[in-house]
Amino acid sequence: MNLLKTPFFITLLLLVITHETSNGQSKPAPDKSLIQFSGVVVSADSLQPIPFTNVIIRNARRGTITDFYGFFSFVAMKGDTIDFQYVGFKTSSYLIPDSLDEQHYSIIQVLVRDTINLKEAIVYPWPTKEEFKRAFIALKLSDDDLKRAQRNFELASLKEVQAQVLYDGGLNYQMSLQQRQTQLYSQGQFPSITLLNPLAWAAFIQAWKDGAYKKKEKE
Repeated sequence: MNLLKTPFFITLLLLVITHETSNGQSKPAPDKSLIQFSGVVVSADSLQPIPFTNVIIRNARRGTITDFYGFFSFVAMKGDTIDFQYVGFKTSSYLIPDSLDEQHYSIIQVLVRDTINLKEAIVYPWPTKEEFKRAFIALKLSDDDLKRAQRNFELASLKEVQAQVLYDGGLNYQMSLQQRQTQLYSQGQFPSITLLNPLAWAAFIQAWKDGAYKKKEKE
């Protein structure tokens, strides 16, 4: 039996030829126009990173977004125009140089805040002009400052306030100053005894004259 003519030998020979042919072929050369494009997107006023910024290759519908720290990295081509877009900032672009020798390229992209001036919008609580007219006619305006001041300085009002005040303005001012001085003098110490306080003695004598310390007769 001739082994050279068997199907097994023919199949094995084809596999060996295919393997040698595949090993003999040269691998395709890498595309030198592709680069690893990386960078950080920051704000122009504070240099703080801008997270989740859209980094898109113009006219290619391909790109990425920055992470929480404003970092991005993706594969691009030399000569591509990269657009950086974020809400509240002006759209910025960057042209990757086509004369790069290395396969890695990094930048720091700065975005400027964009101020948008909106037109004035007046919001009314009435849906129609007729309802506004009815509400305006039924509106009861409060007194102005002059009328309120005149009412506060009426004689009856002053007498009511005077009845609630034990001393006049000078005595009240003097008492408040003395209390404040006593607090500052005895700060961090035990409070002083007010045995020699003339105002306290005056209040005691007046209360004694008014009969505040008399025994009340049982009914």
